[in-house]
Amino acid sequence: MNAGILRAIGNTPLVELTRIFSGMNFRVYAKLEALNPGGSMKDRPAFRIIMAGIESGEISNDTVIIESSSGNMGIGLAQACSYFGLRFICVVDPKTTIQNIRLLEAYGAQVDKVTEPDSTTGEYLQARLNRVQALMASTKNGFWPNQYANTHNAAAHRQTMHEIVSALDGKVDFLFCATSTCGTLRGCAEYVREHQLATKVIAVDAVGSVIFGGERGHRLVPGHGSAVRPQLYQPDLAFQCVHVTDLECIIGCRRLARLEAILAGGSSGAVLTAIERLSVTLPPEATCVAILSDRGERYLDTIYSDEWVAKHFGNVSYLWEGSKESDICMAVQ
Repeated sequence: MNAGILRAIGNTPLVELTRIFSGMNFRVYAKLEALNPGGSMKDRPAFRIIMAGIESGEISNDTVIIESSSGNMGIGLAQACSYFGLRFICVVDPKTTIQNIRLLEAYGAQVDKVTEPDSTTGEYLQARLNRVQALMASTKNGFWPNQYANTHNAAAHRQTMHEIVSALDGKVDFLFCATSTCGTLRGCAEYVREHQLATKVIAVDAVGSVIFGGERGHRLVPGHGSAVRPQLYQPDLAFQCVHVTDLECIIGCRRLARLEAILAGGSSGAVLTAIERLSVTLPPEATCVAILSDRGERYLDTIYSDEWVAKHFGNVSYLWEGSKESDICMAVQ
C-alpha cells in the first residue's frame, strides 16, 4: 500500500531556538510538527489508527469513521479518510473555529456540531462524546478511533521521540510536551522508559484542565488540556507537570513569531512558558526539546487576532510588543 501523501507524515524538522532564550545556559530545540502534511502532530496517530484498523479488518470500504475533535485530530483523520476513500463524521462544538470546519469539509468530512454542553458535567467535550456514541448506535459499520483511549495514538509518538533522539545523538535532557489526549506524552515517555534514557519528560497542562488533578475551569485555547482525564493518562508518565494559562499561551506564541519567525499554535506558547518557568532549575548545558504541535494559521482569528485578545484579556499587547531576545519573562505570573 503506497499511502501517497500520508507517507510524508513524520520526520519533521528539529531546529534550535537561538533568540527567544538568548543568554540562557541551556539549549532549546523545537520539533516543528506543523510541517506534517495535515499541519499538526495529530497526523501521526490519525494515520496509525486508520492503518491499524484496515490491517485488522475493523475498517473496510464501507466503514464510517466517527470521532470527536476540536480541530487537529479531526483534520488528521479527514486527511487519512480522504486518501482511503472512507466516510468520516467529525463531531465538533461551538468552540471549533470556522477555519477548522472548512478544512474538515475541504477533505470531504461530514461535520456534526453539538450546540449545548453536557447537562451533567456542563462540558462540551462530554457532549461531543455522547454524540459520538449516539452516531455509533445509529450508523451501520461505524468505527470510533477513540483518540482518548486508543493505544495506537500513543504508539505513533514513539516514532516522534525516536526522531528527536536520533537527531540529537541521544542527548535529550528535558522534553517539554503539551497535553490533551496524553497520546504524545505517553508515547514519548514509553520510548524513554523502554530505551532507558535519562530524559526527563515535562508535561505542560492548561490551567482549568483536570488531567493532572487541576480544578476544572474555563479554557479558551483548543487542544490544550482537557475537561476529562483521558484513559491514555498514567500517573508516572511525566517527571513534572507545569500548568499554563491561556494568556501565557498567547504571549509565548506572539514572542515565538516575532523572535524566531515561527508561527505556531496555542499549546506551543504554553510549552515555551514552561521552559521559561523552569529555566532557573535547568542544569548548565542542558539540552531541551519543545514539541510545537501545530500551525499558527489555525489561530489567526484567536491567538493572533488583536481584537480577539483584547476582547478576552484587555489591552495586553505590551507583554509582547518590543520583546527583546533575552526577555521572555512571563509578566502575568
